[in-house]
Amino acid sequence: MGILNTLLRAVTWWNGQTLNTQLYTWRKGRRVGEDAEGNIFYQTADGKKRWVIFNGEAEASRVSPDWHGWLHYTYKEPPTDQPLVHKPWEKPHQENLTGTPLAYAPAGSIRRAVPAERSDYEAWVPE
Repeated sequence: MGILNTLLRAVTWWNGQTLNTQLYTWRKGRRVGEDAEGNIFYQTADGKKRWVIFNGEAEASRVSPDWHGWLHYTYKEPPTDQPLVHKPWEKPHQENLTGTPLAYAPAGSIRRAVPAERSDYEAWVPE
């Protein structure tokens, strides 16, 4: 299974990290923390570069707002060292489900398993 995973990483960029990213992380990366999804965050020793190694598919919406702010230099300290204060009305982070079977489909959408009956529409019939 190890050879298959290595080959998969060599030819795909969306499934975890590529071999080049793994080598760069091994040589220059300093582990900063991990989020609830299992994504691991790194930076260089001088702090000039920051990146994430995804736990599974590389999907940017899987990064929580706290870590997103750190990755984009909005916050100097990572959430592991200085957690952000959250309001009681804030909902937990969710990844973007657009384009997946779990995406929201309003009533009447053709993507719903059982489309809603429409009573407000009457088809035009030519005379």
